[in-house]
Amino acid sequence: MSALALISLIGAIAGEVAGTVSLRMASSGRKLWWIGVAAGYIFAFSMLVVVLGQGVALGVAYGIWAAAGVAITAIISRLFFKEPLTWIMGLGIALIVGGVLLIEIGATH
Repeated sequence: MSALALISLIGAIAGEVAGTVSLRMASSGRKLWWIGVAAGYIFAFSMLVVVLGQGVALGVAYGIWAAAGVAITAIISRLFFKEPLTWIMGLGIALIVGGVLLIEIGATH
């Protein structure tokens, strides 16, 4: 994966997480957070287009993007919104990470 693809993928993950956290804030009645929702998702998908344009396989790019987004969002929701993060959820995050690693390894063969 090229440096541009990696940086863009990190940006896509950050945008998706920002959009999702903004969605949580908007759901509590804070209407200005809808701007963050839209901006986060537009940025995320724009960066994902750059990643795919760099030749990264869709399954690999989307797998990493989605899995990292789920894991980071679960951790952030625990820290900022005091939502549950049980050991079973932690195991799920570990399995997601393992699954993404297997997809990445499988893509190189």
